[in-house]
Amino acid sequence: MILLGACAGWSLITAAAQGGRPEGMLLAILAVTAGYAAGRVSGALLPAAAPCAGAAAGLTLVVVLPGLSPSSRYAAPLGHAGAAAALLALATGAAACAAWATPVPALRLGLRALAVGIVLAGAALGLVAGCAAGALVLLCSLAAGSAPRRGVCLLALAVAVALTAGTTWAIAADALPDGISGILEGRIGPYRIQLWQDALRLAGANRTLGVGPGRFGELSHGVPGKPHSAPLQQAAEQGLAGLFLLIVAFGWVLYALWRTPRSTPVALTAGAALAGLAILATVSNALSFTPVTAGAGLVAGWATARPWTSAGPRPDNDEQ
Repeated sequence: MILLGACAGWSLITAAAQGGRPEGMLLAILAVTAGYAAGRVSGALLPAAAPCAGAAAGLTLVVVLPGLSPSSRYAAPLGHAGAAAALLALATGAAACAAWATPVPALRLGLRALAVGIVLAGAALGLVAGCAAGALVLLCSLAAGSAPRRGVCLLALAVAVALTAGTTWAIAADALPDGISGILEGRIGPYRIQLWQDALRLAGANRTLGVGPGRFGELSHGVPGKPHSAPLQQAAEQGLAGLFLLIVAFGWVLYALWRTPRSTPVALTAGAALAGLAILATVSNALSFTPVTAGAGLVAGWATARPWTSAGPRPDNDEQ
């Protein structure tokens, strides 16, 4: 709560100093907080049923919400499809967490079939990134059953996110070799790279306070909008302190998963889903959508909840 309060407070400080609009940041923090609280409560009472219902709800949102539709308008290369891909990754992770949480073999098989169905739904909707992210989450979940120590696996997930963010930063700074840069630019598109470069330019010129929350579109040389990269957006709009708070928030989630009383497969499955979201957020505007931020809080809450019995909370520690 102290960390979330610091994120909210810093966004208000930078908005007051630079004339920005902190409403979007505050809404994201509120969604994460509400999702995490709901996940802790529902995960304690219904450790398998709650994430199962969440997985079905996530898939439904992707299908029915027009703002998340993977139409051609948003396919350069992710656009709003980045949010849909993030929801599919979170929904797959929720279904896989539910499968590990139930002791009934038939139910476990059915929940894994639900996770596979979510991945296939991503393919049917044309969400290549969502299908790939969901498949990776599912594979990580299956491998988590034989993982002896969760700490090493969570560290590997953190390294994968850091490498993706570092690559994004290097592309924006034009610090990669010409051959690699050309290949990545062809895959990402010049428009997205221009947004990243504008964000890096603004971050370099306003390292302390940034340009203010929500002001990137006003000052960008490209088409007004968002940088389509959460780390670059934080650095540009809220300075290095805002970027630091974002990194610390993700690190705290991994630490909470490391210390959770839930089983190692549940912790690692949730970690894979949240790491997939973090990777997508470095190359898209996935965190700009309230269902995504609320879903991230829910998954983290389910994976860190203490299952409740008639005798009280039941610890379920594995070797960490």
